[in-house]
Amino acid sequence: MTTSKRQLAMLGAAIALAAGGARAEAPFPSKPLRIVVQYQAGGSTDILARIVAEGLSKRLGQPVVVENRSGAGGIIGTDYVAKSAPDGYTLLLTVPGPVTANMVLYSKLPYDPRTDLRMVSDIATTRTVLAVHPSVPAKDFKSLIAAVKAAPGKYTMGSWGPGTQPHQIQVYMDKTYGLQTLHVPYKGESPMAVDLISGVINMTVGSVTTLQPYIAAGKLRALAVAGPRRAKALPDVPTFAEQGYADEVYALTGPTSLMAPAKTPDAIVERLGREVSAVIRQPEVSRRIEELGAEPVGNLPAEATAAYKAFLPVTLRLTQATGVKLD
Repeated sequence: MTTSKRQLAMLGAAIALAAGGARAEAPFPSKPLRIVVQYQAGGSTDILARIVAEGLSKRLGQPVVVENRSGAGGIIGTDYVAKSAPDGYTLLLTVPGPVTANMVLYSKLPYDPRTDLRMVSDIATTRTVLAVHPSVPAKDFKSLIAAVKAAPGKYTMGSWGPGTQPHQIQVYMDKTYGLQTLHVPYKGESPMAVDLISGVINMTVGSVTTLQPYIAAGKLRALAVAGPRRAKALPDVPTFAEQGYADEVYALTGPTSLMAPAKTPDAIVERLGREVSAVIRQPEVSRRIEELGAEPVGNLPAEATAAYKAFLPVTLRLTQATGVKLD
């Protein structure tokens, strides 16, 4: 075979291989997707994940299953996704703690959310409310401060874990107003809510999702909601800022976000972001999210990334102020 013929043969083989490779590379998605939740089934985060999975499955034409990998303050599920193949088929639905506060609470994490994960979309904002047992003689935040100051060491404030938002607010209140309250941490929000309703603890800052039914039933009294505006699920409860307390700690709200392994290709992340955004904008989906006491967001990857970068230093600073370490 002459040199020219050999070159032509090699070129033909290369073209055939390239064509075969192109045919072998299936378009995304070509198989089921997983959304990992770091907490047990049945909680508000799990319910939100299933709402997203249902809508995303319809839009992508592939099953989207929710997988619960709970434990270690969200570390187990977060680490699993961070180390998964960056192909768009394994995603993480996370509340802020595992990708923010845990960086302070633990001396060494098996992942770094800043470099091992990337944002797809903020699904919803979970609103929180300062609520007290009806026996507490306070009708607003100012009168609560006065009541607690008049009885040093008497009042207890529950949280769903050391370093979490309720604990951050409790520490800030004590330092700023010269109060002496007792922090009572729980392993989750549900047992904390049970003790608040029964009067074992006096007050907490908890999710509107969990506390709103008890507020509506008169079993708890809502004094203030955190964030820049009133919560849709508690329209009659003023914000801290409306009551004259515009401090940063009272303005913070945390999103529940969909994330992917950091090296997931831009095209896949952008596709997922657009589809998730379209799901969240559907009236029925927005209504279901609002019924959970959350507020729909559904932003795109670039917007979610910018929001995370702005939120992270604030929550790290507030967590550091509690002085808590969990290892």
